[in-house]
Amino acid sequence: MTETQVWTIGRLLEWTTDYLRKNGSESPRLEAEVLLAHARNCPRIQLYTAFCEEPLEAERTAFREMVRRRSEGTPVAYLVGHKEFYSLDFIVSSDCLIPRPETEHLVVAAIDWSKAHMKSSAGQASPLRIADICTGSGCVAVSVANHLGNCELSAVDVCSKALAVATANVAKHGMEGRISLWQGDLLDAVPNDGSNFDMILSNPPYVSEDEWKGLAKDVRDHEPRLALLSGPTGMEITERLLQQAALRLEVGGVIMVESSPMLVPKIEQYLQAQSQWSLKPTLKDLQGHARIIVAERIR
Repeated sequence: MTETQVWTIGRLLEWTTDYLRKNGSESPRLEAEVLLAHARNCPRIQLYTAFCEEPLEAERTAFREMVRRRSEGTPVAYLVGHKEFYSLDFIVSSDCLIPRPETEHLVVAAIDWSKAHMKSSAGQASPLRIADICTGSGCVAVSVANHLGNCELSAVDVCSKALAVATANVAKHGMEGRISLWQGDLLDAVPNDGSNFDMILSNPPYVSEDEWKGLAKDVRDHEPRLALLSGPTGMEITERLLQQAALRLEVGGVIMVESSPMLVPKIEQYLQAQSQWSLKPTLKDLQGHARIIVAERIR
């Protein structure tokens, strides 16, 4: 960007889109718009009515710095501090995983099962007890609570900084009275009062040590390792969660776990070998990849 040229909104977007594309962005126009709207503190759609306007110098300076950081690999969500998930806006920081579209399938499945369960148990007035394990930003717990009235959620994360982000999102969406937040190791973090959960949800770390080396640079260098890496096989945390869930889930309740398509067959085999579980059809994402494992506790 040379200082002798008049940099209108339209010209800034055009130049930045080309610049980000050359630096490896898969959605350069969208990213340019999101960053410029953030720099101007306006909705993205307002850029389209201001193409001929020249932004303030402070706006250009802020935008230029974000574009520089984005070209170096910092994810857009961390630069602007928020990310849309399931039609809601969530606060994010580098202390938590950026919510991804694939995880929305976990929310859809949870809502569908919950509504069917509540319908079949119409005479039961008590709310469904749901746990969201490895909650990160809290996007799953908040999204589920937003669409289900008669439920109580416990959201868990081992990382205190991630849990602080989740706490902020619970408050942002007015869910303080419906979502309890706990720090600790999976289900062990939630006090056992003798009442088991009706549903357990989780998007746990499932990257193996070998896969870690091949992750995209912006993911590996900027998103929290703790939220991604499971261990040598990628199965470690999922297996521990399933072992705990067999003791903390009601008979007839379900667990839904997001995982890598490469790990799904191994998780299915694990569940089929356990007498407590009845494996349900695994749900696929929009690309047709096996993504959400579903199992009912039968004993």
